[in-house]
Amino acid sequence: MSVELVQSELDIRLRAAPFVKWAGGKSQLLEQFEPLFPVQFNRYIEPFVGGGAVFFHLYNQGRIGDGVILNDLNEELMNCYEVIRDKVDELIEELRRHEPHKTEKSYFYEIRGWDRKRGFKERSPVERAARTIFLNRTCYNGLYRVNSRGQFNVPFGSYKNPTICDEDNLRAVSQALQGVELRSEDFERCIDWAGPGDFLYLDPPYHPLSETASFTSYTSDNFDEDDQNRLKEVFRQLDQKGCIVMLSNSYTPFIQQKLYVDYRQEVVNATRAISCKGDGRGSIPELVILNY
Repeated sequence: MSVELVQSELDIRLRAAPFVKWAGGKSQLLEQFEPLFPVQFNRYIEPFVGGGAVFFHLYNQGRIGDGVILNDLNEELMNCYEVIRDKVDELIEELRRHEPHKTEKSYFYEIRGWDRKRGFKERSPVERAARTIFLNRTCYNGLYRVNSRGQFNVPFGSYKNPTICDEDNLRAVSQALQGVELRSEDFERCIDWAGPGDFLYLDPPYHPLSETASFTSYTSDNFDEDDQNRLKEVFRQLDQKGCIVMLSNSYTPFIQQKLYVDYRQEVVNATRAISCKGDGRGSIPELVILNY
């Protein structure tokens, strides 16, 4: 394929961006990640897709081919991806129903309370996806957090004019997701999905910097040190299969010196965005682990 034809396809392609705000999202780190990405790879697989910033970045550059697999254990998040891929017009219509109520606290808690009532899972995928996006745009700090019963429990955010329906980006995301395989399974399954030359970006819930700093409840099951150890074993097996593996995690002795001491390590600097204290929003180092 000629350079001119590739550029023409990129010009036609709509630029896609994450459709949700996501704790630990990687949009701010893409410039630092760019020199770390592999130049060539076969399929792209992301077992902890979250907001999808890395996927959308590589897609916008025309570096994503066929056979993409995006996975996250958060079923409501993956429902959003599926609805945007397959029913974007219906989703846009449903989001427009929520739009007039975006600054109403009582309406927020009414919509948030859906998962506390019987029949929530019987609601249509479009209704549930619109709810997730609406809550993400109107809750405190754009967090996604659930309690032990799997109920969304982030409080109202009191934004002046949040964007509920970004139609242009939703259509761009829908285009980017065409042909993409979407899953909601345990990350360990990626060993079965991947083959030699495939590029996997692993962005798990981070190992906490302190005993009180953990934020892992984006599903009802917390991601603890046993899971971190299990992830390290997945990394090792993917490496042995000939996969190209890149992993993000916190800059802690447990991650740096115990789990991944045998692999290449790079440091990037991220801006903390979860803490409600002003002194908790500075630049902090994060680790990127590479097997190449």
